[in-house]
Amino acid sequence: MTICTCMVQEGQITPAQEAALRAETSAFAERHFGTLGEINWVTVPSGNGYTEGKLSTSVIVSVTADRSLAPSQRIPLLHELEEIWRTHANRTANEVVSVIRDPQ
Repeated sequence: MTICTCMVQEGQITPAQEAALRAETSAFAERHFGTLGEINWVTVPSGNGYTEGKLSTSVIVSVTADRSLAPSQRIPLLHELEEIWRTHANRTANEVVSVIRDPQ
C-alpha cells in the first residue's frame, strides 16, 4: 500500500471535495506505484496554520513512492498530483504543496 498524507485547513474542504480528493489521490498512487493509496487525512484546526504571516489556505499532499525516483520521473508526477489537488480542492498553484518521497 502506498502512504498518502493529506493536510488541509479546517473548514476549507467540503465533504464532496474530500471524497473526490481521497479517490483521486488513491487512484494516482495505484496508477504510478501499483497499489491503492492509504490516505492519512489530517485536518489542521482553524487558526493553527499560517503562510506569509496570515491564516493559511494551503494544502499539503505527500505520497511515498515505491522506489527511488530520478528528477525526470518525479517532476511530472508532482505536476500531476498538484493538478489533482488544484482541481478538486479549488486551490491555486501557490496553495498546493505536493511531495513525492522516496521510500525509507
